[in-house]
Amino acid sequence: MNEITPMSDENGEAGNEAHSSAPAKLGYSPVAEIPHRLRVTDTDPKAARRAERQVASMFTLSMVFIILSVIAYVTIDKYAVIYVPVLGEVGASNVVLGLTFGIAVFLIGAGAIQWAKKLMPDVEVVQERHDMVSEKEDDALAVANYERGKDESGFARYKMIRRSLLGAMALLPIPIIVVLRDLWITPPGENPTEILSTTLWAKGKRIVSDGTYLPVRPEDLPVGGLVSALPEGLLEVQEEEHNLNARGKAAIILVRMDPDQIRSQQGEGWDYNGILAYSKICTHVGCPIALYEQRTHHLLCPCHQSTFDLADSGAVIFGPAARNMPQLPISVDEEGYLIATQDFAEPVGPSFWERDKA
Repeated sequence: MNEITPMSDENGEAGNEAHSSAPAKLGYSPVAEIPHRLRVTDTDPKAARRAERQVASMFTLSMVFIILSVIAYVTIDKYAVIYVPVLGEVGASNVVLGLTFGIAVFLIGAGAIQWAKKLMPDVEVVQERHDMVSEKEDDALAVANYERGKDESGFARYKMIRRSLLGAMALLPIPIIVVLRDLWITPPGENPTEILSTTLWAKGKRIVSDGTYLPVRPEDLPVGGLVSALPEGLLEVQEEEHNLNARGKAAIILVRMDPDQIRSQQGEGWDYNGILAYSKICTHVGCPIALYEQRTHHLLCPCHQSTFDLADSGAVIFGPAARNMPQLPISVDEEGYLIATQDFAEPVGPSFWERDKA
Protein backbone atom coordinates (compact mmCIF):
# COMPACT_ATOMS: atom_id res chain seq x y z
CA MET A 1 0.00 0.00 0.00
CA ASN A 2 1.07 3.62 -0.32
CA GLU A 3 2.67 4.96 2.84
CA ILE A 4 0.21 6.23 5.43
CA THR A 5 1.13 9.50 7.13
CA PRO A 6 -0.42 10.78 10.37
CA MET A 7 -3.04 13.47 10.24
CA SER A 8 -2.65 16.61 12.31
CA ASP A 9 -6.06 16.55 13.99
CA GLU A 10 -6.37 16.49 17.77
CA ASN A 11 -7.69 12.95 17.82
CA GLY A 12 -4.44 11.61 16.47
CA GLU A 13 -6.19 9.91 13.58
CA ALA A 14 -4.13 9.05 10.54
CA GLY A 15 -5.11 9.84 7.02
CA ASN A 16 -3.94 8.41 3.75
CA GLU A 17 -2.93 10.64 0.91
CA ALA A 18 -3.61 7.72 -1.40
CA HIS A 19 -7.36 7.94 -0.78
CA SER A 20 -8.79 7.82 -4.26
CA SER A 21 -11.30 5.95 -6.36
CA ALA A 22 -8.66 4.00 -8.29
CA PRO A 23 -6.13 1.43 -7.10
CA ALA A 24 -2.52 2.55 -6.90
CA LYS A 25 -1.57 -0.40 -9.06
CA LEU A 26 -2.88 -3.73 -10.35
CA GLY A 27 -4.00 -5.96 -7.49
CA TYR A 28 -4.61 -3.10 -5.03
CA SER A 29 -8.15 -2.08 -4.14
CA PRO A 30 -9.01 1.58 -3.48
CA VAL A 31 -8.48 2.73 0.10
CA ALA A 32 -11.77 3.49 1.84
CA GLU A 33 -12.59 7.14 2.45
CA ILE A 34 -12.75 6.74 6.23
CA PRO A 35 -10.34 7.82 9.00
CA HIS A 36 -7.64 5.27 9.75
CA ARG A 37 -5.71 4.96 13.01
CA LEU A 38 -2.15 3.72 12.79
CA ARG A 39 -1.02 0.87 14.98
CA VAL A 40 2.07 1.11 17.17
CA THR A 41 3.83 -1.38 14.92
CA ASP A 42 3.17 0.89 11.91
CA THR A 43 5.18 3.74 13.42
CA ASP A 44 7.63 2.10 15.85
CA PRO A 45 10.20 -0.32 14.34
CA LYS A 46 10.98 -1.66 17.82
CA ALA A 47 7.33 -2.54 18.39
CA ALA A 48 7.21 -4.25 14.99
CA ARG A 49 10.33 -6.24 15.86
CA ARG A 50 8.83 -7.16 19.22
CA ALA A 51 5.63 -8.39 17.53
CA GLU A 52 7.73 -10.42 15.10
CA ARG A 53 9.51 -12.10 18.03
CA GLN A 54 6.16 -12.82 19.71
CA VAL A 55 4.81 -14.53 16.60
CA ALA A 56 8.01 -16.51 16.06
CA SER A 57 7.98 -17.54 19.74
CA MET A 58 4.45 -18.95 19.38
CA PHE A 59 5.43 -20.96 16.31
CA THR A 60 8.58 -22.20 18.08
CA LEU A 61 6.63 -23.19 21.20
CA SER A 62 4.23 -25.05 18.93
CA MET A 63 7.15 -27.16 17.69
CA VAL A 64 8.16 -27.86 21.30
CA PHE A 65 4.67 -29.06 22.23
CA ILE A 66 4.48 -31.26 19.12
CA ILE A 67 7.71 -32.94 20.18
CA LEU A 68 6.36 -33.31 23.74
CA SER A 69 3.22 -34.92 22.30
CA VAL A 70 5.27 -37.56 20.51
CA ILE A 71 7.37 -38.18 23.63
CA ALA A 72 4.22 -38.56 25.74
CA TYR A 73 2.73 -41.01 23.26
CA VAL A 74 5.82 -43.19 23.37
CA THR A 75 6.56 -43.05 27.11
CA ILE A 76 3.23 -42.89 28.98
CA ASP A 77 1.60 -46.24 29.76
CA LYS A 78 -1.73 -46.38 27.94
CA TYR A 79 -3.32 -47.92 31.05
CA ALA A 80 -2.10 -45.19 33.43
CA VAL A 81 -4.86 -43.02 34.91
CA ILE A 82 -4.91 -39.66 36.65
CA TYR A 83 -7.61 -37.87 38.60
CA VAL A 84 -9.07 -34.77 36.99
CA PRO A 85 -11.60 -32.69 38.97
CA VAL A 86 -15.15 -33.01 37.63
CA LEU A 87 -14.11 -35.69 35.09
CA GLY A 88 -12.79 -38.16 37.66
CA GLU A 89 -10.23 -40.78 36.70
CA VAL A 90 -9.21 -40.54 33.05
CA GLY A 91 -6.43 -41.97 30.94
CA ALA A 92 -3.18 -40.10 31.56
CA SER A 93 -2.05 -40.64 27.98
CA ASN A 94 -5.27 -39.15 26.57
CA VAL A 95 -5.01 -36.08 28.81
CA VAL A 96 -1.35 -35.36 28.02
CA LEU A 97 -1.74 -36.03 24.29
CA GLY A 98 -4.82 -33.82 24.12
CA LEU A 99 -3.15 -30.97 25.97
CA THR A 100 0.18 -31.03 24.14
CA PHE A 101 -1.23 -31.43 20.65
CA GLY A 102 -4.09 -29.01 21.36
CA ILE A 103 -1.71 -26.34 22.66
CA ALA A 104 0.52 -26.86 19.61
CA VAL A 105 -2.38 -26.24 17.23
CA PHE A 106 -3.58 -23.29 19.34
CA LEU A 107 -0.15 -21.64 19.24
CA ILE A 108 -0.02 -21.87 15.45
CA GLY A 109 -3.46 -20.24 15.22
CA ALA A 110 -2.65 -17.59 17.84
CA GLY A 111 0.62 -16.78 16.11
CA ALA A 112 -1.13 -16.38 12.78
CA ILE A 113 -3.71 -14.04 14.36
CA GLN A 114 -1.01 -11.96 16.06
CA TRP A 115 0.89 -11.78 12.76
CA ALA A 116 -2.19 -10.55 10.92
CA LYS A 117 -3.23 -8.03 13.59
CA LYS A 118 0.17 -6.51 14.30
CA LEU A 119 2.26 -6.83 11.14
CA MET A 120 0.05 -7.30 8.09
CA PRO A 121 -1.61 -4.23 6.54
CA ASP A 122 -4.94 -3.29 8.12
CA VAL A 123 -5.97 -0.41 5.85
CA GLU A 124 -9.68 -0.43 5.03
CA VAL A 125 -10.33 -0.86 1.32
CA VAL A 126 -13.41 -0.98 -0.87
CA GLN A 127 -14.26 -3.05 -3.90
CA GLU A 128 -17.19 -2.46 -6.22
CA ARG A 129 -19.56 -5.24 -7.12
CA HIS A 130 -19.14 -6.61 -10.61
CA ASP A 131 -20.58 -9.28 -12.86
CA MET A 132 -19.53 -12.80 -11.96
CA VAL A 133 -17.82 -13.34 -15.32
CA SER A 134 -14.23 -14.42 -15.56
CA GLU A 135 -12.20 -12.49 -18.10
CA LYS A 136 -8.50 -12.28 -18.87
CA GLU A 137 -8.28 -9.01 -16.97
CA ASP A 138 -9.83 -10.74 -13.95
CA ASP A 139 -7.32 -13.55 -14.15
CA ALA A 140 -4.50 -11.05 -14.24
CA LEU A 141 -6.05 -9.22 -11.31
CA ALA A 142 -6.31 -12.45 -9.30
CA VAL A 143 -2.64 -13.17 -9.89
CA ALA A 144 -1.78 -9.61 -8.93
CA ASN A 145 -3.89 -9.94 -5.76
CA TYR A 146 -2.01 -13.09 -4.84
CA GLU A 147 1.34 -11.40 -5.36
CA ARG A 148 0.17 -8.38 -3.37
CA GLY A 149 -1.01 -10.61 -0.52
CA LYS A 150 2.29 -12.45 -0.49
CA ASP A 151 4.15 -9.17 -0.36
CA GLU A 152 1.94 -7.55 2.28
CA SER A 153 1.93 -10.59 4.56
CA GLY A 154 5.65 -10.18 4.98
CA PHE A 155 6.19 -13.91 4.55
CA ALA A 156 9.38 -13.26 2.62
CA ARG A 157 10.41 -10.24 4.67
CA TYR A 158 10.04 -11.66 8.21
CA LYS A 159 12.56 -14.48 8.08
CA MET A 160 12.16 -15.41 11.75
CA ILE A 161 8.39 -15.83 11.37
CA ARG A 162 8.71 -17.68 8.09
CA ARG A 163 11.23 -20.20 9.42
CA SER A 164 9.41 -20.82 12.70
CA LEU A 165 6.05 -21.22 10.92
CA LEU A 166 7.50 -23.65 8.39
CA GLY A 167 9.09 -25.60 11.24
CA ALA A 168 5.83 -25.75 13.20
CA MET A 169 3.78 -26.81 10.17
CA ALA A 170 6.39 -29.42 9.22
CA LEU A 171 6.25 -31.00 12.67
CA LEU A 172 2.47 -30.74 13.07
CA PRO A 173 1.62 -33.98 11.15
CA ILE A 174 4.17 -36.04 13.09
CA PRO A 175 1.89 -36.89 16.07
CA ILE A 176 -0.84 -37.92 13.63
CA ILE A 177 1.58 -40.23 11.82
CA VAL A 178 2.84 -41.66 15.12
CA VAL A 179 -0.64 -42.46 16.45
CA LEU A 180 -1.45 -44.37 13.27
CA ARG A 181 0.39 -47.15 15.07
CA ASP A 182 -2.73 -47.52 17.22
CA LEU A 183 -4.87 -48.39 14.21
CA TRP A 184 -3.89 -51.96 14.87
CA ILE A 185 -1.84 -53.50 17.65
CA THR A 186 -2.46 -57.23 17.54
CA PRO A 187 -2.01 -59.05 20.84
CA PRO A 188 0.38 -62.02 20.62
CA GLY A 189 -1.27 -65.12 19.26
CA GLU A 190 -4.28 -63.30 17.79
CA ASN A 191 -5.11 -61.79 14.43
CA PRO A 192 -7.72 -59.25 13.30
CA THR A 193 -10.07 -61.92 11.93
CA GLU A 194 -10.19 -63.81 15.22
CA ILE A 195 -10.64 -60.70 17.32
CA LEU A 196 -13.41 -59.24 15.14
CA SER A 197 -15.18 -62.59 14.79
CA THR A 198 -15.77 -63.19 18.52
CA THR A 199 -17.71 -61.26 21.15
CA LEU A 200 -18.56 -61.68 24.84
CA TRP A 201 -21.69 -63.60 23.94
CA ALA A 202 -21.58 -67.29 24.81
CA LYS A 203 -23.96 -70.06 25.79
CA GLY A 204 -25.78 -69.11 28.99
CA LYS A 205 -24.64 -65.46 29.02
CA ARG A 206 -27.44 -63.33 30.44
CA ILE A 207 -28.80 -60.33 28.57
CA VAL A 208 -28.85 -57.10 30.59
CA SER A 209 -30.43 -53.77 29.74
CA ASP A 210 -28.06 -51.06 28.54
CA GLY A 211 -28.08 -48.33 31.19
CA THR A 212 -29.45 -50.24 34.19
CA TYR A 213 -27.39 -53.40 33.58
CA LEU A 214 -30.24 -55.46 35.06
CA PRO A 215 -31.15 -58.87 33.61
CA VAL A 216 -34.05 -58.83 31.15
CA ARG A 217 -37.10 -61.09 31.42
CA PRO A 218 -39.39 -61.81 28.46
CA GLU A 219 -42.28 -60.04 30.18
CA ASP A 220 -40.21 -56.85 30.34
CA LEU A 221 -40.58 -56.51 26.58
CA PRO A 222 -44.08 -55.84 25.18
CA VAL A 223 -45.03 -56.67 21.61
CA GLY A 224 -43.68 -53.87 19.44
CA GLY A 225 -41.12 -52.85 22.03
CA LEU A 226 -37.36 -52.45 21.66
CA VAL A 227 -34.63 -52.66 24.30
CA SER A 228 -30.92 -51.90 23.85
CA ALA A 229 -29.00 -54.63 25.63
CA LEU A 230 -25.54 -55.93 26.49
CA PRO A 231 -23.96 -59.13 27.83
CA GLU A 232 -23.69 -59.52 31.58
CA GLY A 233 -20.22 -58.78 32.91
CA LEU A 234 -19.38 -56.21 30.24
CA LEU A 235 -18.50 -53.48 32.75
CA GLU A 236 -15.81 -55.65 34.32
CA VAL A 237 -14.29 -56.34 30.91
CA GLN A 238 -14.26 -52.62 30.07
CA GLU A 239 -12.54 -51.87 33.38
CA GLU A 240 -9.92 -54.53 32.70
CA GLU A 241 -9.25 -53.61 29.06
CA HIS A 242 -9.59 -49.83 29.50
CA ASN A 243 -11.54 -49.47 26.26
CA LEU A 244 -14.99 -49.96 24.73
CA ASN A 245 -14.01 -52.58 22.14
CA ALA A 246 -16.06 -55.32 23.78
CA ARG A 247 -19.14 -53.08 23.94
CA GLY A 248 -18.77 -52.13 20.29
CA LYS A 249 -18.94 -55.78 19.23
CA ALA A 250 -21.52 -57.09 21.72
CA ALA A 251 -24.20 -54.35 21.73
CA ILE A 252 -27.59 -55.73 20.66
CA ILE A 253 -31.22 -54.74 20.37
CA LEU A 254 -34.15 -56.88 21.51
CA VAL A 255 -37.44 -56.52 19.64
CA ARG A 256 -40.69 -58.39 20.19
CA MET A 257 -43.30 -59.14 17.58
CA ASP A 258 -46.10 -61.63 17.06
CA PRO A 259 -44.38 -64.98 16.30
CA ASP A 260 -46.69 -65.40 13.29
CA GLN A 261 -45.17 -62.26 11.76
CA ILE A 262 -41.65 -63.70 11.75
CA ARG A 263 -41.12 -64.81 8.16
CA SER A 264 -37.57 -66.16 8.54
CA GLN A 265 -34.59 -66.24 10.88
CA GLN A 266 -30.88 -66.84 10.47
CA GLY A 267 -31.22 -70.07 12.45
CA GLU A 268 -33.99 -72.41 13.45
CA GLY A 269 -35.62 -71.32 16.69
CA TRP A 270 -33.27 -68.43 17.37
CA ASP A 271 -36.11 -66.33 18.83
CA TYR A 272 -37.92 -66.77 22.15
CA ASN A 273 -41.69 -66.35 21.95
CA GLY A 274 -41.35 -63.65 19.29
CA ILE A 275 -38.37 -61.92 20.92
CA LEU A 276 -35.51 -61.46 18.48
CA ALA A 277 -31.97 -60.28 19.23
CA TYR A 278 -29.91 -58.54 16.56
CA SER A 279 -26.57 -56.75 16.60
CA LYS A 280 -26.95 -53.02 17.14
CA ILE A 281 -24.05 -52.22 14.79
CA CYS A 282 -24.91 -51.43 11.18
CA THR A 283 -23.19 -53.64 8.63
CA HIS A 284 -22.42 -50.65 6.42
CA VAL A 285 -19.95 -48.48 8.39
CA GLY A 286 -20.71 -49.50 11.97
CA CYS A 287 -23.19 -46.90 13.23
CA PRO A 288 -25.31 -47.92 16.24
CA ILE A 289 -28.97 -48.39 15.31
CA ALA A 290 -32.11 -48.15 17.43
CA LEU A 291 -34.71 -46.61 15.07
CA TYR A 292 -37.37 -49.31 14.91
CA GLU A 293 -40.71 -49.11 13.12
CA GLN A 294 -43.13 -51.40 14.94
CA ARG A 295 -45.68 -51.76 12.14
CA THR A 296 -43.25 -52.83 9.40
CA HIS A 297 -40.54 -54.32 11.69
CA HIS A 298 -37.96 -52.24 9.84
CA LEU A 299 -34.77 -51.05 11.52
CA LEU A 300 -33.35 -47.81 10.09
CA CYS A 301 -29.73 -46.69 10.36
CA PRO A 302 -29.66 -42.89 10.89
CA CYS A 303 -26.25 -42.47 9.23
CA HIS A 304 -26.87 -43.59 5.65
CA GLN A 305 -30.47 -44.87 5.79
CA SER A 306 -29.70 -48.58 5.43
CA THR A 307 -32.93 -50.39 6.34
CA PHE A 308 -33.20 -53.94 7.68
CA ASP A 309 -36.29 -56.13 7.92
CA LEU A 310 -36.07 -57.79 11.34
CA ALA A 311 -39.01 -60.07 10.55
CA ASP A 312 -37.06 -61.51 7.62
CA SER A 313 -33.63 -62.49 8.99
CA GLY A 314 -32.54 -58.85 9.27
CA ALA A 315 -32.39 -58.62 5.47
CA VAL A 316 -31.28 -55.38 3.80
CA ILE A 317 -34.22 -53.82 1.98
CA PHE A 318 -32.76 -50.37 1.33
CA GLY A 319 -29.52 -48.46 1.51
CA PRO A 320 -25.82 -49.14 1.07
CA ALA A 321 -25.43 -51.98 3.60
CA ALA A 322 -24.24 -55.15 1.86
CA ARG A 323 -25.33 -57.89 4.28
CA ASN A 324 -27.98 -58.79 6.84
CA MET A 325 -27.90 -57.60 10.42
CA PRO A 326 -26.35 -60.51 12.41
CA GLN A 327 -28.84 -62.31 14.68
CA LEU A 328 -28.04 -63.62 18.17
CA PRO A 329 -29.74 -66.89 19.21
CA ILE A 330 -31.53 -66.48 22.54
CA SER A 331 -33.52 -68.44 25.12
CA VAL A 332 -34.23 -68.22 28.86
CA ASP A 333 -32.42 -69.72 31.85
CA GLU A 334 -33.87 -71.55 34.85
CA GLU A 335 -34.70 -68.27 36.56
CA GLY A 336 -36.60 -66.95 33.55
CA TYR A 337 -34.02 -64.40 32.34
CA LEU A 338 -33.14 -64.01 28.67
CA ILE A 339 -29.79 -65.53 27.73
CA ALA A 340 -27.72 -66.13 24.62
CA THR A 341 -27.39 -69.73 23.44
CA GLN A 342 -24.19 -69.04 21.49
CA ASP A 343 -22.13 -66.23 19.99
CA PHE A 344 -23.04 -64.56 16.70
CA ALA A 345 -22.63 -66.91 13.77
CA GLU A 346 -20.75 -64.22 11.82
CA PRO A 347 -18.75 -61.06 12.62
CA VAL A 348 -20.78 -58.00 13.53
CA GLY A 349 -20.38 -54.56 12.03
CA PRO A 350 -18.91 -53.58 8.67
CA SER A 351 -17.26 -56.12 6.42
CA PHE A 352 -13.47 -56.26 6.53
CA TRP A 353 -10.92 -57.60 4.10
CA GLU A 354 -10.20 -60.86 5.96
CA ARG A 355 -13.83 -61.99 5.54
CA ASP A 356 -14.61 -64.68 2.99
CA LYS A 357 -17.77 -62.87 1.92
CA ALA A 358 -18.97 -59.28 1.89
